[in-house]
Amino acid sequence: MQAPTAPNPNQERFQIELEFVQCLANPWYLNHLGQQQYLKDPQFVRYLKYLQYWKQPEYARFVIYPHCLYFLDLLQRAEFREAIAKQEVATFIHQKQFFHWMFYRRGEPLPKDLAELVKPPSDFNHTTSS
Repeated sequence: MQAPTAPNPNQERFQIELEFVQCLANPWYLNHLGQQQYLKDPQFVRYLKYLQYWKQPEYARFVIYPHCLYFLDLLQRAEFREAIAKQEVATFIHQKQFFHWMFYRRGEPLPKDLAELVKPPSDFNHTTSS
């Protein structure tokens, strides 16, 4: 019988960071981070910047939820970090994400009645750069 081997700290770090990055695909998790003030913590914001290495092809190939990389980009912007703490913004993003999953793979456009439902809140501007 082989003696158990010590876990590889690099492998463990890889798995933890991959799991965390993929959690960023969930708008409600982002909303939670915003409401709990994590997104205002400069140290946490630096950590989010550090995690951008996941966008490199040699790391991105392990990502199952590619929306997380898009949200990782958005989280680099103070405007988005502030906005995602609002429930109506998280709801809007969640709806857009849901309809993307529902219709995009089939190549169908978003039905007009659904397009009306997912209009952004009046104070949400996702094109503003920081």
